[in-house]
Parts: sequence; C-alpha cells; structure tokens
Amino acid sequence: MRKSVLWRTAVATLLAGGVVAVAGWVVFLSPVLGVREVAVIGNQRLPAEEVRRAAAVPPDTPLVGVDTDAVRARVAALRAVESVTVDREWPGTLLISVVERMPLVAVPINGRTTVVDRFGVVLDLVNTTDTADPAGAVDPVTLRLPELKTNRFDPADPGIKAALAVLASLPESLSRRVRQVSAASAETVTLTLADGRTVVWGGPERTGDKARILTTLLRENAMTFDVSSPDVVTVK
Repeated sequence: MRKSVLWRTAVATLLAGGVVAVAGWVVFLSPVLGVREVAVIGNQRLPAEEVRRAAAVPPDTPLVGVDTDAVRARVAALRAVESVTVDREWPGTLLISVVERMPLVAVPINGRTTVVDRFGVVLDLVNTTDTADPAGAVDPVTLRLPELKTNRFDPADPGIKAALAVLASLPESLSRRVRQVSAASAETVTLTLADGRTVVWGGPERTGDKARILTTLLRENAMTFDVSSPDVVTVK
C-alpha cells in the first residue's frame, strides 16, 4: 500500500514538473507567445516602420523575453522622438507609444532654415536659397512657424531657452498670431505679431497671467504691449 502511494506521488510530481516545463517552454522559448506585432501609436510625422526598425525586435521573439528598456533606448535615439514607452500586450503584441518632437520655431541663418522643437533640438535643415525651385525650397511646416531672430542658434543660450519656453507655453489662440520672437537675454523676450504689433513679454514666468492680459489688450488700437510685469502693463 505504501509503495502504491509513493508511486502515485512520484507520478504526480513528474506530471506536475512536466506541466511546469511545458509552460516554461511555451512562455520563454517557443514562438507560441512570441511577438506577432510591433504596434506603434502616437506617431504623426514619424513613419511607424522607422520606429519598428529602430526597435529591432525580430518576429516570434518570446514576448516575455523582450528587453523593453533596450527597445525604449533604441527608439528614443530617433531624433524625432521626445519620449517613448514600451509595453507588452498579451498574447503577442509589443506596444510602442511615442511622443514626437513637434516643430516650434524656424531659425533662418545663412540661407538655411533650422526647424527646432521646444528643447532646441534640430528637426530639419531646409535650404531657402535654392533658386532652381524657389516655390518648393521651404518645407510647408516652416511657413506656419514663427521665426526666431538670432545671429547664432545655441539652445543653451539663456535668451534662446527663454524664447523657446515662452513660445511653447503660449495658448494656441496667441501662438498662431506670432510671426517672430527675439530675446537678448532670458528676461527680454519680445514677440512680433502677424499684424506688425510688438509684445514685450519679458521672462518666461507667469505665462498664464501675461497671456490672459495680452488677449484683452490686443482689442485696443495700439502697436506696443508691455506685459513683462503683468501687474503694471504698458500700452503704446
């Protein structure tokens, strides 16, 4: 009787071990739960296929074995990507969610237009002196962007950092009216609107207050609006 019990116990143990082994093989080694799809979401201008190439995840790679940190690092290295997350979606999808760098401002220097994002990362270089095809020389995106007036573009320059911060924080109702921005220092950001009027913005602080006040002031028939100190504004 005792031998029978021991035999059944041994068989049960072997069977359980076999089940665990098979399950481990299915999850970690077999293509049954492998990567069937690398899905990309959040991209607008960046082709999904470019993201997949950067991710470099072979089909049928066991999903559980994918090094998501390594995939994230490879995709984040793409210039057009501001941030990225990588998640597993069972049974066979690797989901890559990207936030693209968005063109914020155009910087014309020496016949070229440098298109940068809010951090000053260069996204495009567009030749604007191509006389062979002047109509098609400028990317359409640059035509809708405000211009950053500077003799030398350095994203670490305090004035340029402030100008980018101001543009990035403006509400769309105001940003679409801006045609040029300049800043000799971090506290002297100046905006030129499409109608030729000038806004002395000052530093990047208190953007909400300044934007709200400026929206009201723009109804007045004036050419210069100084909102650098939102508590004491000047209109000329």
